Amino acid sequence: MEKLYIEGSAKTPSVSFDGESGVLEMRGRSIPENSIEFFQPLIDWVDTYGSTPNPATRVDMKLEYFNTSSSKCILDLFKRLEKINSNDSQVLINWYYETDDEDMEEAGEDYAAIVGLDFKILEIDEI
Repeated sequence: MEKLYIEGSAKTPSVSFDGESGVLEMRGRSIPENSIEFFQPLIDWVDTYGSTPNPATRVDMKLEYFNTSSSKCILDLFKRLEKINSNDSQVLINWYYETDDEDMEEAGEDYAAIVGLDFKILEIDEI
C-alpha cells in the first residue's frame, strides 16, 4: 500500500501514514479552511488500509491545536480505525500533549472515552 504524506503548513498538520509499518502520524496545527476537504484523503486511505491492515497499527497524534471542525474529522478518522481494531489487528492511539496543555490532554481523554480503541495519553515537552 502506498504511503500517504502531506507536508504540514501553518493551518494543516503534517501527515505520514505508512501502511507497511502500520505507523500513522499527524503533527502540528489543524485549522484548515475546509476540514472535510483536508481529512477526506486521510479517511479514504484508512478505509483502503482497513481491507488488509497490519497486525499492529500505531497512530501518533501530536497536535498542538485543532479547531472544532477538525475535531469532528479526527473523530471520524478514529471511528474508521475502530472498525479495523479486532482480534487480528490491534490499533493503538498515542495522544501526545505538551506539558501544561490541559485542553489537549482533555481532548485526548474525551476521544478515549468515545471510541473503543487502546489510548495512551502521553505528556511531552514540545510537539
